[in-house]
Amino acid sequence: MKLSAFLHFAAFGIKTILFRKKEPILGTIIVTDRCNLHCKHCSVNNITSVIYPYAQIRREMETLYHQGIRILFFCGGETFLWQDGDKTLRDLVREAKEMGFLIVNVVTNGTYPLDLPEADLILLSLDGDRARHNAVRGDTYDLIFENIRHATADNICFYMAINQINRDAVAEVCRLARDTENVRAVSFNFHTPYPDTRDLALSREEKAACCDVITRMMKEGAPVFNLKSAFPYLINNTFPTPCHQCVVMENGVLSTCGRCIDVPGLCKECGYFFVAEYTLLFRGNLRVLFDMLKTYLKYI
Repeated sequence: MKLSAFLHFAAFGIKTILFRKKEPILGTIIVTDRCNLHCKHCSVNNITSVIYPYAQIRREMETLYHQGIRILFFCGGETFLWQDGDKTLRDLVREAKEMGFLIVNVVTNGTYPLDLPEADLILLSLDGDRARHNAVRGDTYDLIFENIRHATADNICFYMAINQINRDAVAEVCRLARDTENVRAVSFNFHTPYPDTRDLALSREEKAACCDVITRMMKEGAPVFNLKSAFPYLINNTFPTPCHQCVVMENGVLSTCGRCIDVPGLCKECGYFFVAEYTLLFRGNLRVLFDMLKTYLKYI
């Protein structure tokens, strides 16, 4: 991370904590909900299958930037499906950087070529070892690792949503993140149970067991892009929600924290690690603050 970016985020954090501000710093733009996969845990793919036009996404980028957001995620659907005329995802990332966003990340299922060195991180969904990943996402595991081998930068971060199908594969994904070339780290979430996927949710005891595994793997050198200090709050769902420092923009509609905020009762069962980490940080939790400094400076 550049010093100028670090100083900007430090100033934002101090102001937010001292004055209890609710201004956002992280924004996600949904470029499409079209996806080439039909994953068992996903409730938001191919609802409209619309690829949003470049001019609209450009306006959304400008809106978020003028709101003070400096960390930008492009998300889908499958983000690499996005194209409008001769404009591609690479153009969006480049233009976001030129606009002044300090960190620009992309989320993908990894089934398309990973040629995007301009992104700070490519968060690639990997949901277990071969058997468990394919059980969740279809027969894509080998294709994903072929694409990782041919990636043009080492900016890949595995992104695993832990659920009833893959909860016993957490250690394996940690090892893959540590041992696979071009992969920088792994980031975890617990499954957030939309009404149609409640059967995949973990119990408190299962969450605790998963966090124990992640902690052990961190001690063994696995590059985990999460904060151990937030684990007790995630296990017990005792972190504040929603996260006012994060927003999502889709088709001109701005949502605080995430699109799931409109689902009754879902915030109380939130499994997003970054929501816990950010809300605790901006409430002034010192353990989380020092943990975040150590972790983010290592992987971004």
